[in-house]
Amino acid sequence: MPRIETRAVHSGMDSVTESGSHVPVIDLSTTNPLTGVESGGDSYENLATGGALQSGDSAVYQRLWQPGVARFENALSSLEGSEGTVAFATGMAALSAVLLAAVTAGTPHVVALRPLYGGTDHVLATGLLGTTVTWTDVDGIAAAIRPDTGLVILESPANPTLELTDIRSVIEAAGTVPVLVDNTFATPVLQRPLELGATLVLHSATKYLGGHGDAMGGTVSGPMEWMVRLRQMRALTGGLLHPLSAYLLHRGLRTLPVRVRAQQTTAGDIAARLVGHPALTRVLYPGLPGQDPQRLIGRQTEGAGSLIALNFAGGFDAGVRFTEACRLITHAVSLGGVDSLVQHPASLTHRPVEASARPAAGIVRLSIGLEHVEDLIEDILTALDAALGAPTAAEAVVLSA
Repeated sequence: MPRIETRAVHSGMDSVTESGSHVPVIDLSTTNPLTGVESGGDSYENLATGGALQSGDSAVYQRLWQPGVARFENALSSLEGSEGTVAFATGMAALSAVLLAAVTAGTPHVVALRPLYGGTDHVLATGLLGTTVTWTDVDGIAAAIRPDTGLVILESPANPTLELTDIRSVIEAAGTVPVLVDNTFATPVLQRPLELGATLVLHSATKYLGGHGDAMGGTVSGPMEWMVRLRQMRALTGGLLHPLSAYLLHRGLRTLPVRVRAQQTTAGDIAARLVGHPALTRVLYPGLPGQDPQRLIGRQTEGAGSLIALNFAGGFDAGVRFTEACRLITHAVSLGGVDSLVQHPASLTHRPVEASARPAAGIVRLSIGLEHVEDLIEDILTALDAALGAPTAAEAVVLSA
């Protein structure tokens, strides 16, 4: 099998080259000509119940099947090593489809390992989609499973603390219960949960897969039995990925390995250089000494990734001063893009999480982009001075005037 860099460039492109084009054509058709009344009805029934488009059949309607979306799905399946992938309008739409599939199968109970992305935590905690949840850790999974348990859900690395969880241990504890791993932070470049035995892999494709902050999407990869159920759920609930977003996300996959590895190199350098700074009680990064006690880097994941969490000695106020003092690094939610971002999880993405499980108020998360490492370090060190209450360079000029 070709290596992941080669697959990232060429996967999902077969139908493009067969058509005589070199890059995918963006098809925005909302409806498609039918081959006949009876055959059109057969095509509709097949697609509406989660089937794949058959050769010679009509795609009928964009909500049921879209060629650009299918190309992106095929490309990601190649990277994750899955039988199939179903793409949705957002990561939360993808998660919602999985939860609804569990509910409609009569297994609405979810066992979940915190921390999780705030949106995931919120939808589980509220039971908005008809699920119930038991929060636990790896050691408590087996005891938490009930006859109506339909899923075990985890993230590794976790959002926003970047803790690594032994996925194999989770799968062993889950027994026959399907395990869903949110692989957004690691991407298939660094970690492929299906190879470890997971049932499903979820991505907020908006993040690293697209990589440029200009397309939203979500994906679930796994066995074909699940893909049929999720395609039906998508067709009936309408959470289809837009064709233009599919084009941009597919294009993003082609540079994914290069971007992820470059960002990881910079993040590792920055994290190491921030250890011991007086403004910080701890730099959270799995690649630092002592932060991967189970030695999962190398046997589960191929690297520590490009997210860093900073825990400020001055708590919330210091984190706010740091965040608002960043100039090159943009204060914004999201992650995984070519430009670096900073955000305060407890105030933003994890605000809906119950207080006892919410990230510490002094934690700030950095998503490291493709800028030069020295430029990023300069911005971070200046902002850390602000966190300590020291004047920034610009303020110092004013004070000395």
